[in-house]
Amino acid sequence: MKKEYFTLILLLLVSYGIYQLYQPFWMSIIVASLLAISTHHIQMGFFHLTRSRFWASTLSTLSLGILFFAPLGYFLFHFSLLLQNLDPAVLTNIEIKLREWLSHLPPSFSQMEGKIEASLSQFDAGAFTQHILDYAGQIGSFAMSFLSGTVFILIFYFVAHYYGKDIFEFFKRSAHFPQQESTLILFEMRSVLSVVFYSTLATAVLEGALFGVAVGYLGYNGLLFGIMYGFASLVPVIGGVIMWFPFCLFELALGNTENAIFIALYTIIVISVIADTFIKPFVIKLINQKFIKPEEKVNELIVFFAIIAGLATFGFWGMIIGPALTVLFLTLLRITETQNDEEIH
Repeated sequence: MKKEYFTLILLLLVSYGIYQLYQPFWMSIIVASLLAISTHHIQMGFFHLTRSRFWASTLSTLSLGILFFAPLGYFLFHFSLLLQNLDPAVLTNIEIKLREWLSHLPPSFSQMEGKIEASLSQFDAGAFTQHILDYAGQIGSFAMSFLSGTVFILIFYFVAHYYGKDIFEFFKRSAHFPQQESTLILFEMRSVLSVVFYSTLATAVLEGALFGVAVGYLGYNGLLFGIMYGFASLVPVIGGVIMWFPFCLFELALGNTENAIFIALYTIIVISVIADTFIKPFVIKLINQKFIKPEEKVNELIVFFAIIAGLATFGFWGMIIGPALTVLFLTLLRITETQNDEEIH
């Protein structure tokens, strides 16, 4: 057996062992690496400020933990407490209100009345409350596992920033990957992921703050519900609805019809129309101009579907993994096309 074949077989075996060894951490490593690529500009800003790669990586990691993971941990903890303290009488009041509305439906909705009535007849507030309590316990355990996973993400995020350049150069030399192609892949991923990360974060902060101000005005925990709405807004198309519609039902169950109407109109007009339709595209345009060169262009439709597919396949972190895989695939196709053209000519 040739020495090269023996080395290749040994490398494959050891690679499989490495895969098995680090299998519990692969998702954290991938997410941390992609987040490091997305926030490369923040790292460079801290580096120019401190002139130290260690302190730049440390400040970047602290910033990510404070701005992103701390609100998420706060949300998961308080949301599980909120569900555990849910009063079953509220669900009963919602059922009573729905039956009252059914009795006043116009004739054109008479066909829907039977279906809604059949659903309500099967509704058991006590059993539903028990399900919610079970979900609250699951959310609590998920919060603990998520926060422990967050620690590993932050550790790998620091490593990716501090040693990222050295690791990238090592793998590039080991794989004998051409300089031009590797630079193109890194630039494309960095550009698109930066736009996705910063635009998503800006949208969540903006819309969450607007919703938090509104519910805070009504006497609720504006910080908690603002964070909840911000994370709900990450879900494309229906994100905001899964927050403000149950909130309106809750207010109606308490007899606060004016509050319910206010929340519905405020969310639709101020957040969905003004913020999401007019302000959000302007913010994304500014981010594109900041992080993308004029000759490069991010196809918003491709990124949009990549985020949806990523969320459906990988869960929460799919909003980063989906666009990353899509951009990597398209970039490799472009490199292959260029190589074929060079061979022809």
